[in-house]
Amino acid sequence: MQHLFPLALALFLATGASAQTDTAALHFSLSGYAEPYYGYDFNQPADGNRPGFVYAHNRHHEFNVNIAFLRASVQAQRVRGNFALMAGTYANANLAAEPGTLKNVFEANAGVKLSKNRDLWVDAGIFGSHIGFESAVGKDCWTLTRSILADNSPYYEAGAKLTYATPDGKWRFSALALNGWQRIRRVPGNSLLSGGWQITYTPSDRVTLNSSSFFGTDQPDATRLFRVFHNLYGIFQVTDHLGFIAGLDTGREENPNPDKDPNFWYSPVLIARYAAGDDVTLAGRVEYYSDKNGVILATGTEHGFQTLGVSVNLDVQLHQNAVWRIEGKLFSSRDAVFEKNNGSATTSNAVLTTALAVWF
Repeated sequence: MQHLFPLALALFLATGASAQTDTAALHFSLSGYAEPYYGYDFNQPADGNRPGFVYAHNRHHEFNVNIAFLRASVQAQRVRGNFALMAGTYANANLAAEPGTLKNVFEANAGVKLSKNRDLWVDAGIFGSHIGFESAVGKDCWTLTRSILADNSPYYEAGAKLTYATPDGKWRFSALALNGWQRIRRVPGNSLLSGGWQITYTPSDRVTLNSSSFFGTDQPDATRLFRVFHNLYGIFQVTDHLGFIAGLDTGREENPNPDKDPNFWYSPVLIARYAAGDDVTLAGRVEYYSDKNGVILATGTEHGFQTLGVSVNLDVQLHQNAVWRIEGKLFSSRDAVFEKNNGSATTSNAVLTTALAVWF
């Protein structure tokens, strides 16, 4: 728990400072979320794990919990903080490289408002990624399972960020110093911090445009390969019933062979959502992920990872704090990158998933 002590201390000090300096009363809240699920992979993996590039809802033919967390938050006029602990198959898969108790930390951060009259904050600790329109919290995503690009770019990050929002609320700018590419603890032997930025433009309550970047390395100094990554997306609520999300991830990393061109990968995605009634929502997704050189997804095959994905899902709002979801998804790859239960490889993978999301 020694890793968490500095963050807990910062949160405590921020809370204490608010009681002395803020004219507004300190607000404390407790919230929780749980997402049990069942998934059936028609390739029937013998070990019960879905393909290695899937980090959420990744268990086959068993009832499990993707993520469950309990969060405590404090908010005052000039300070804020969050602390949340989690469990579930998402934590087991996505934080496997983190040491000890850090595997169960969903959030641990504190922030201070730097200006009395401007919306300018500095926050530090562990928080959700500034990259992408999907998160680990299923109820906040349009589809039950995550896109390939979401599963293979940071869900979380550790570091510090400076955020400014314009008075009209239309623009938000963030600059970040990070421990690495989805890292709480830096890669052993790496002395270089990473960085990033985010720009969000919301001209109306029906349109959101976002540009986020990462630059740095995920390697020790001795084998350092510099990476630049960019995420671009737009959310468009065309009518009260119909909305679209269009996104594009692009990445570039130095080649281990300095005589060769840098390696490049990309992933476009399009999601449509239709509200068929007050309690029923339909969504569909088309995505493509190309990583020929295996920077993110190494396959050892001739053409690398070049995969098309399609999915459809149905959401039923059972309660204001509960939603039941079911989704069918199909992947089709250029090479045989999916393993079947008999040990053979195939170019396709189909999965049916259902989940119940409950929160308070």
